[in-house]
Amino acid sequence: MKINIVNLATLDYSRTLKIQEELRELRASDKIEDTLLIVEHPAVLTLGVKGKVENILVSEEFLQSRGVDVVRLSRGGDVTYHGPGQIVGYPIFHLKNYNKDVRKFVWRIKETFIKMLREIYNIESYGLDGEHTGVWIGNDKITAIGISISKMVSMHGFAFNVNTNLEHFNWIYPCGFKDRGVISLEKLVGHPMDMDELKDKTVKYFCELFEVEPVFMSLKDVLTTP
Repeated sequence: MKINIVNLATLDYSRTLKIQEELRELRASDKIEDTLLIVEHPAVLTLGVKGKVENILVSEEFLQSRGVDVVRLSRGGDVTYHGPGQIVGYPIFHLKNYNKDVRKFVWRIKETFIKMLREIYNIESYGLDGEHTGVWIGNDKITAIGISISKMVSMHGFAFNVNTNLEHFNWIYPCGFKDRGVISLEKLVGHPMDMDELKDKTVKYFCELFEVEPVFMSLKDVLTTP
């Protein structure tokens, strides 16, 4: 089975959210194939359906002075930071192709990073379910995961900290946790990583775990597919 891979480069969160919503409607109507968006965002905070504003530790004025928006979402989870140096992936997938099994679907996402970190960087990590969903190294999260399902089509996805500015996580209690931290691949290996190379590796391992073949397309080509 083939899926579309669309690299949006760097794009603001609100615009990307609208693209996700448009693609989800097209996918629910079987007008496009399963599609994975890969993107980096300018700094932004997002709040899931159970997100608590008090988990944002800085003032609205502080965020506005830095051009940082706060966006409420339909995904699971609490407050999350997105920013430069972070690989964000949004799978717009119809779960009919994956036995309609949401738990297994999320497991494949987690295993993408667990396997990649172990095989390429000799870094051991683990995945958790429930409120702690994501990929962890010790007590620190390296990949946040939050999805929503509508009409059996997924939206939202993962955020993998590569060269992420970890100081920006001091603006929040990440995912609402006061006793857990975050970490990046850069911090683990001791030097900045090549983002394009990491995007390629992420797509490779993602496709292996989902047992699909990537077809690299522009957003325009996906939207105009007959």
